[in-house]
This record gives sequence, structure tokens and C-alpha cells, in this order.
Amino acid sequence: MSPLDISLADLIARLDEELPDANDLTCITEARLRAQTLSDLGDQLVDHYVSKARQEGASWSEIGDAIGVSKQAAQQRHSPAAFERFTDLNRHSIVLAQEAARTHRHDFIGTEHLLLGLLGEPRGLAYEVLVAKTASEQLIREAIEAAMPPAGEKSLRGHIAFRPESKQALEQARRASIDLGHDWVGTEHTLLALIRTEESPAAQILRDLGFTSDGLHETVSTEIAKRLTTRDK
Repeated sequence: MSPLDISLADLIARLDEELPDANDLTCITEARLRAQTLSDLGDQLVDHYVSKARQEGASWSEIGDAIGVSKQAAQQRHSPAAFERFTDLNRHSIVLAQEAARTHRHDFIGTEHLLLGLLGEPRGLAYEVLVAKTASEQLIREAIEAAMPPAGEKSLRGHIAFRPESKQALEQARRASIDLGHDWVGTEHTLLALIRTEESPAAQILRDLGFTSDGLHETVSTEIAKRLTTRDK
């Protein structure tokens, strides 16, 4: 019995339902993309509990034993990295950005992919802010797709690198979190970072949609304050 409320039959049925007219080769490509996403989410799940175990005093040797690898391997794979303070929703948006790059057969993850990833995580504050202003998720998607480079010729495997401006945006997200006095880096911080990476495609898309850096900062600050007030009641 699977420990997850999902089965192979569920995955097959969903893919067949979403792509009813696709041929077998197209389904293979889509299945591989979804398998990569599941793998990435699985890694994030392990990272989450490794982080908790470390906070509670577990040694790398103990964690390695739990995973079934050596102490050194556990430390190399799960040491705090670039996304240590990123929320689960924000990490998921980055996984979706990678998937978007694969879907478009791009050999890079650009800020446009990061923006598309934020739009793919409707539980995140960034999604709420984006859709509240434009009143249309589809309008935003169309704007992003219009700014995308042409699709590549071959499907990609393995690691896809971030473009320099994407790395800059992720660093800006951390700074945005610190500036606001937060101890997490959420989708809202990544959204702020994208418009602050001024020469990036995502920043241009956001400006074309009517967003400004100052306006986004004010909106995010207000919405987070509301959420914190509600939580404390």
C-alpha cells in the first residue's frame, strides 16, 4: 500500500484526461516532465525533514543512516543551500519554473520562467497579488508566453542552469525578505525581486501589466500585515 494518496493509475488517468488527443510519443515527453517534477518535490520533502532533524540536534551521521547514505553524502546533498529560507510554496514555484523551461525546450531558467512558476502556485501571495491587479490569470500567461524566446529543437535532460539575471533575482528575493524584516523568503519576495531586476524580461512584463516596484512593495507589505494580524487573533 502506498503511503501517498496517489497511484500510478491516478497519474496515467490525469495525463490521459489532460492530453486526450496526444500520441504516445508526446505522452512520453509529458510523462518525463512530470516525473522530474515529482522527483524534485520528493527531494524537497527530504530536505524539509533533514532541516528539522538538524534543528533538533541530529548529526550528519544519523541523518545519513536514516537516508541510507554516508555522512559525507548526506551533508553534500542536504546542507543548507541557496533556498534554505525559501518557503515550500516558493520552492515549488521554482520547480515549476524549471518545468516551464523544459516544456519550452529552453536550456536556461530565465526570469520569465520564474514569473510563470509564481503564476503556477495559486496558494502563494504572489499569485494573489498578480491576479488581483490584472483580474486575469490568462492575461498574465499570455504576456509571459509572448515574451518567451522560441522553443528549442530538442527536449532537455538533467540540470538546467539559471541565467545570471535569474540568480540575481533569487538573491534579490532574499534581500527583499530581510528588508521587510521577515525570516522566510516567500513567493511575494520573489515577485518583488523580479520587478527589481530591472533589465530582466520578467521586470518588463510586470511593467507592461501596470506594476511598479514601489506599488508592489506597498501591496506586499500590506497583505502580509493583514495575514499576520489575522493569524494572531
